[in-house]
Amino acid sequence: MGSSVSAVDTAGAVLFIGLTVVMWAAVAVLAYANRGPVRPWLYRTAVALIGVGVVGQIGHFQEHIAQAIYWIANPYSEAWMTPWANSFARGMGQVDTTKPSLGMELLHLTGNLIFLAGLVGIMQITRRVTRQLKARKWARMGVWMQGIHGVEHLVLTLSVALGASRAVGLSTWFGAIEPGVALTTYRVWWHFVANLVGTVILGLAIFHLWKEKRSVRAAYHPEADGAVLPLPGEGNREDAPREPVLVGGERATTAATRQ
Repeated sequence: MGSSVSAVDTAGAVLFIGLTVVMWAAVAVLAYANRGPVRPWLYRTAVALIGVGVVGQIGHFQEHIAQAIYWIANPYSEAWMTPWANSFARGMGQVDTTKPSLGMELLHLTGNLIFLAGLVGIMQITRRVTRQLKARKWARMGVWMQGIHGVEHLVLTLSVALGASRAVGLSTWFGAIEPGVALTTYRVWWHFVANLVGTVILGLAIFHLWKEKRSVRAAYHPEADGAVLPLPGEGNREDAPREPVLVGGERATTAATRQ
């Protein structure tokens, strides 16, 4: 990573960090507002949060794919980063120019925070559906896994920021592996596998969210507040809301199970 920092590097770093802050602010707003009455804007906000998280993880994972491909072609070289990742890292590295690897650690930390925010968005958008959804189950699994992975990147970043001679974390075997080919190999493939598994989980959560979107969307209509909403394919149920109809000028109710 070159030492010269351009205005583009700085602007990119500021925008990337700003996006991360905005996404987690949205998570906080959704978590608080979802405790109260139904608000249609909550659904739109959660959709936007999930969308940004998905796009962010696509970009993040392609970086790890590129690193793995480069390692296969050059197994004895130093770890490689794409030009745009190097640009972000240079910009972020201005926080402390005496620590050359700090920018790279900050970049990967923010990338993982964006991914985690997208998974939390799925948890939030499915929160009002009274029955358990497959999308929520997969998202919960992803939040746990990505949360642990995020802690790993936080530890790596803090160790460098606090002056450690090398990053300390699971992907460096807590600093026990000396810099060189072995460390590069272990770290490149450790993070590639972690992101591969996380991306598959995200994909499955999005797949089921798409299949269950009618139930999720219906839960954000004001008239659905407190109602028991059936899942797709369940058909009518005894505990479904009864719909009033007019019969002979008088109001009557029909059971949802009546043919």
